[in-house]
Amino acid sequence: MTTEDPIVAETRAARERLVDQFGGDLDALWQHIQQVQKEFGDRVVRRPPKRPIEHAGALSKIRN
Repeated sequence: MTTEDPIVAETRAARERLVDQFGGDLDALWQHIQQVQKEFGDRVVRRPPKRPIEHAGALSKIRN
């Protein structure tokens, strides 16, 4: 028996609403997403990428 995470359920419901809004046309949905990004681009948080953490075990295998 699994219980559904409410956040996952909400995300899936939102996805279904968007797909229905564009009649299943993924190209139209993608164009909509790009337009929204242009309109609200100033609200996006941009941070420099972080370097991956090196695992000691994996690093020793590479060096040998």
